[in-house]
Amino acid sequence: MTRAILVTVPCLLLAGASSEPALHVNGDRLRDLLVSLSRFGANPEGGVSRLGFSKEDQAARGWLMERMREAGLDVWVDAAANIHGRRPGGDGSRPMLLFGSHIDSVPKGGNFDGDVGTLGALEVMLALRDEKAATRHPLEMVVWSNEEGVHYGKGLFGSRAAARGPDAGELEDKDEQGVALAEWLRRYGVNPARIAEARLDPRSVAAYLELHIEQGPYLDRRGVQIGVVEGIVGIDRYHVAVQGFANHAGTTPMDERKDALVAAARLVQAVREEVMAKPGRQVGNVGWMQVSPGAPNVVPGLVRLPVELRDLRREVIDEMAARIRARGETIARETAVTVTMERYSTDEPAPTDAALRDLIEAEARGAGYTTMRMPSGAGHDAQSLGRAGIPIGMIFVPSKGGISHSPQERTEWDDCARGAEVLYRTLRALDRR
Repeated sequence: MTRAILVTVPCLLLAGASSEPALHVNGDRLRDLLVSLSRFGANPEGGVSRLGFSKEDQAARGWLMERMREAGLDVWVDAAANIHGRRPGGDGSRPMLLFGSHIDSVPKGGNFDGDVGTLGALEVMLALRDEKAATRHPLEMVVWSNEEGVHYGKGLFGSRAAARGPDAGELEDKDEQGVALAEWLRRYGVNPARIAEARLDPRSVAAYLELHIEQGPYLDRRGVQIGVVEGIVGIDRYHVAVQGFANHAGTTPMDERKDALVAAARLVQAVREEVMAKPGRQVGNVGWMQVSPGAPNVVPGLVRLPVELRDLRREVIDEMAARIRARGETIARETAVTVTMERYSTDEPAPTDAALRDLIEAEARGAGYTTMRMPSGAGHDAQSLGRAGIPIGMIFVPSKGGISHSPQERTEWDDCARGAEVLYRTLRALDRR
């Protein structure tokens, strides 16, 4: 069950005095890294288009691997094109502490989604190098490939491959240029025939941590510095077809029409109403409509549309879907059409580890930061690892105005540094345990 939102505000902060200790990480260096990465795939209007498996992504990865080597890491790329950078620890007998994010973007996206977590992880490694710190566990940062999934249509590619392997036939999928995904893996210098070697043994990973921008409005709106993520929402997607009868728009009486678009419009409104029928953070969306035959003088005979439903609880998603199906049946009867709704994609909810939640919150409080527990409404690589049985924890920092996947995406530099600091402190605390 989703836990109630907890906002922690230290009394000294309420009084207006600063109680934040000095940073272990270097905020200026992290800012410079983020600015440097933003050059790869930069758009004239701001933001970046750096799709996974693209020339822009390939160039950015080369730059990043050089920075990782400068941090003293042992760097390699696995057969799913995930970049790894390891720092040894102890005698090598303990499982590693794994952390990271991604650097690919959506088209015309921003410069903070994924980048803050990836370069925040690198900054932690640089801080440990500067301190000449010794750790009991090996520390490994990872840059997951094609998290957004815009290219080839399936997100979380690298982390899914590491957790359970790619989907059947996925490596043979072709893009708009007719290039198979396996070919892009070869362009990245890896052998797709050996992709099974990218699988992680859950026993080799003590925990996985991911720093990320919130991509929503709650932290920024409430003036809270750190989000402690309770879990990553489940996502169900449905193909919906509304079948009517295409006929002449000038000669068919209004009361005799089987207008698929009228019925579909009612269904879109029904999705919104049923998602909002009960309190909570559940969300639903209809992102497009395809109307056929699509002429101004023809009554629409067929409409196709997707329905997406998200929540941290499986029972809430299923209940919303059942109510929407029932509304669809009612609309079909009243408008003399047929409505079919078939689920084609499911990502199960992925709760974060309770002990990691408590630890992240304690370390953020120890740094003098305000905290809030919250679900993640977006998907993240952490959910792939969580479903593989690896304990996961996520740290959120505010997104200005709740804007993401946009050139206007923005997280303040101080917030980026605070997130990296909490990542650093949590990793050191985990290592001591």
